[in-house]
Amino acid sequence: MPTRNVVITDHQASFVEKLVSAGRYQNVSEVLREGLRLVEERETEHALRRQELHTAVQRGIDDIEAGRFTVLETDEDFEAHFKSLADEAITSGTASDKSLVKA
Repeated sequence: MPTRNVVITDHQASFVEKLVSAGRYQNVSEVLREGLRLVEERETEHALRRQELHTAVQRGIDDIEAGRFTVLETDEDFEAHFKSLADEAITSGTASDKSLVKA
């Protein structure tokens, strides 16, 4: 396993020592490996969310280019459109919390 020298703040050193002293980890290396594992997990989740967003944006662009969109010119158009979407979600059972949708 490669060895690295890492500079940390006094606060970080104290925190790591407390974790080891409390028995949460056997040594400093375990604490740092756990921290890196958490960073890697977060970065993986971030990359997945970024890809999902990219896919959704591309789907929207494709829909616009294919003419699959609705023009809402007034507040009434907007309200009617989203009420119909809410009604459809309730009817089809896809609304996650039906109590949040006003009739």
